[in-house]
Amino acid sequence: MMGVMQGFALILGIIGAGYLASRFGVVKGDQRLVLNRVAFYVATPALLFVVLQRSDPAVIVSPVILITGLAAVVVAGIYVVVSRLWFRRNLASTTLGATSAGYVNSNNLGLPVAIYILGDAAYVAPLILLQVVVFAPLILAILESTRGNQRGAVVALGRAARNPIIVASMLGLLVALLDLRVPEIFLNPIEMIGDASIPMVLLSFGISLHGQRVLQAGADRPAVLVASGIKLLVMPALTWVLCLAFGLNAHETFVATTIAALPTAQNVYNYAATYRRAETQVRDTVFLTTFASLPVIAAIAWLLAA
Repeated sequence: MMGVMQGFALILGIIGAGYLASRFGVVKGDQRLVLNRVAFYVATPALLFVVLQRSDPAVIVSPVILITGLAAVVVAGIYVVVSRLWFRRNLASTTLGATSAGYVNSNNLGLPVAIYILGDAAYVAPLILLQVVVFAPLILAILESTRGNQRGAVVALGRAARNPIIVASMLGLLVALLDLRVPEIFLNPIEMIGDASIPMVLLSFGISLHGQRVLQAGADRPAVLVASGIKLLVMPALTWVLCLAFGLNAHETFVATTIAALPTAQNVYNYAATYRRAETQVRDTVFLTTFASLPVIAAIAWLLAA
């Protein structure tokens, strides 16, 4: 559990540094968007290329990842249904809310959880693969379509496919599939740039908190509460039920349920900030789930680890 605490402390420390940078006027207002744009178009593609070119694509068909992926799709659908019945939002806000409910923090929190609770970082790599190769193109295509593109979803999907995050992910996957070795002279600078991705997103996230209160009264509050509740409670519970239904063993059930309890990924906030859609809604959801996921993960470890 100490490793998970260290992972949370790391994330919150960088968010706190961003908040202080804004509090003392080092960064003001929308200047934080420079961090988001550099992260989105440069650093995150580098990070994903590095992670995926080292992965084993075969493990994406493991029962744990298939169950977790299915649960993510189902809870996203639940969010859309609840949203339609309770609080109608535009396409971008609904998409980002559904993404917040099912897109887990598989990197900077998923890795310490995998190492220190699950005992193997290999459990997380295929989830990263699934999210960036399957889920991200669909999310980005929808967000592209909200920019006023009148030529249809196919064109929007084509534009999303040219997005640097998707291009870098596909290149990394191709390198892994072909079992190629990238020369260190090329890989080292890519790794260094990729290492900056998560800190930049977290700093921007912290900057956005200055002058704002989480869960302010308004149209975003129901969306935040629903997405957070689905992410923290419904997704792990649904994953546990699916594991039992599909006959996964005790350890696989523990792994899948723990992964499902991870908080909403900061990448979702990066998407929202880059496209200037539902930023406050996503920011609050990431904030709440990051804090509240720790006791949920601890409870799962206590109940299922044995």
